[in-house]
Amino acid sequence: MTEQAVREASVSRKTNETDISLKFAVDGTGQVNLETDVPFLNHMLDLFAKHGQFDLTVDAKGDIDIDDHHTVEDIGICLGQTFREALGDKRGIKRYASVFVPMDEALAQVVVDVSNRPHFEYRAQYPSSQVGSFSTELVHEFLWKLALEARITLHVIVHYGQNTHHMVEAIFKALGRALDEATAIDPRVQGVPSTKGML
Repeated sequence: MTEQAVREASVSRKTNETDISLKFAVDGTGQVNLETDVPFLNHMLDLFAKHGQFDLTVDAKGDIDIDDHHTVEDIGICLGQTFREALGDKRGIKRYASVFVPMDEALAQVVVDVSNRPHFEYRAQYPSSQVGSFSTELVHEFLWKLALEARITLHVIVHYGQNTHHMVEAIFKALGRALDEATAIDPRVQGVPSTKGML
């Protein structure tokens, strides 16, 4: 039996709008070190990593004097890039996952296919356009850029809820658990899980 390669990657991205260093490990223990200018995103990334059992380090500074958009978007880009690199050729992974997570009155579902085909579907109606100072439209922006750069098919559905914070929190918990399940190694899978012979 061959030893499993370490599935981790890191990236640095510096633009006129943001300066980000990010490290991501698929087979972690939920260890996080988060330093961003967007406190609500820190909270969501912490939930994502803890529930996915990923190790995640993010050091990000951005032009939040304008708004949070560029920082949130670019962290999504960096996380997607490291996720894709860390998985390598995707040999032995389960590939698919569907996870429901309740958060009190809210229920979110995340369905993923680690397919090398980026696609994003998003169904969420929030009672409020803000959680504190965080704009809920940035949830879409983050998830879409993550899916695009990770080259995954990602469907996110919030079935119902009354508290916007709970609804977004359920998404990030479900996202972590779904990606953990989809990237898990299944010893029955020979090569990559595709009839094409590649992903």
